[in-house]
Amino acid sequence: MATNIDLSHDLAKFASTTRFVDLPTQAVEAAKKSLLDTIGVMLGASGMEPAVKPLIELVSEAGGKEEASILGFGGRVPAGAAAFANGTLAHGLDYDSQTPWGAHPDSSLVPALLALAERKGGVTGEELVAAVAIGQELFIRLRCNVGWHMDWNLSGAVGVYSGVAACGALLGLSSRQIAHAMGIVSLTAGGTMEQIFGIGSDLRGLYAGFIAQSCVNAVLLAQKGMLGMENLFEGEAGVFKVYFNGEYNREKMLENLGSEYLCADMTYKYWPAVGNAHTYIHAAIELARENPINVEDIETVRVYVGDFAQRMTAPLDQRKKPKTMMDAKFSLPFTVALALVKGKMSISDFSTDALKDAQVLALADKVEPVVDEAFNWNLKLPDGKVEVVMRDGRRIERLGSEVPGTPERPMTWEELRQKFSECAEASIHPIPFENVKRVQDLIQDIETCDEVIEVLTLVR
Repeated sequence: MATNIDLSHDLAKFASTTRFVDLPTQAVEAAKKSLLDTIGVMLGASGMEPAVKPLIELVSEAGGKEEASILGFGGRVPAGAAAFANGTLAHGLDYDSQTPWGAHPDSSLVPALLALAERKGGVTGEELVAAVAIGQELFIRLRCNVGWHMDWNLSGAVGVYSGVAACGALLGLSSRQIAHAMGIVSLTAGGTMEQIFGIGSDLRGLYAGFIAQSCVNAVLLAQKGMLGMENLFEGEAGVFKVYFNGEYNREKMLENLGSEYLCADMTYKYWPAVGNAHTYIHAAIELARENPINVEDIETVRVYVGDFAQRMTAPLDQRKKPKTMMDAKFSLPFTVALALVKGKMSISDFSTDALKDAQVLALADKVEPVVDEAFNWNLKLPDGKVEVVMRDGRRIERLGSEVPGTPERPMTWEELRQKFSECAEASIHPIPFENVKRVQDLIQDIETCDEVIEVLTLVR
């Protein structure tokens, strides 16, 4: 698409000129909820996800200038390294927030901003909230207006640009510097959906760490004078042409930018599993609640799946018996069986021992996918449908609509505080009760805070 000025400059101008006073109340609330939610899931991952330990060991062993904290584990390392560690923790449980259209900005955005805030010092709550809102807003506008074909991991393919714009805003960089930072960070953009679709790896949380680290390094380089590129997005070999086959809508990306905030509808997870499974988890939990049944009397469980959800059921035999917690969280047979057996789902339900739960595995073995295009993912995450067939011939079905945590049924502060408490309790070094409550109170009113490091001193 021909234009005189590359989109990167428009986005950079928005990032450099937006202030807390420009934000609507709903965007402020979403940013604050994202801060509390992301810090909570980082703490939970430190104690509940063994896959993060090699990374924490690597970062800790490397050491360096003590600029920012590693949450849960403790210790201080250079800002980029802290962002790397904390970003991996933030997505390590797949419990982090996401947009209503899928993909995860916060698990890389918040760790990067917190690392820079510690490094810089003197960052106010208003400045931090504004930066979070900037990052979320640009992420959503990029994510929703490119031609995505379930190929690139969008959190990595566009999240580096929204993340670095937010980091630049936090440091008070000019529009030109932020545009340059976008060009610098483009060298690290990428990651394919095979990382998510495949099985047997520990890489699920790692991509958020790489994004966070890249954003910190790119914005610090731009601050020191390194130049990016003028036509990052729309050039001859720009991002939109190379990554998205030239399919993008520039007008929609910029429509009402600065006056309309789509980030006000950020969603927060009730259950520690891939977001695309939540409609099915909700359907299963509600089905069990509304129809008290003995799981031993279940003959078959049918899950109606569209294009994306099919990948959570294949290869079926291995999805029914996941070997890693990452695979369990992406397995529709396992998560639906767990929801039916427990009638709920919490952070403690995903542990090494939980993967061996005989009753859950036996029911997971009875789960069969039914391909149905009505449940395809067409930008909006589709409702999930679960049907239980009993041995006596009865059929009970439930649609997973109005999922808790979504814009249709948003998570309240009380619910979010409870989630944070459970995650803090699961931390590798459990956080004292008085610190948990203090963090909750501070973040809920963080716009009044003169120094956001105060929050981190309570959880590092």
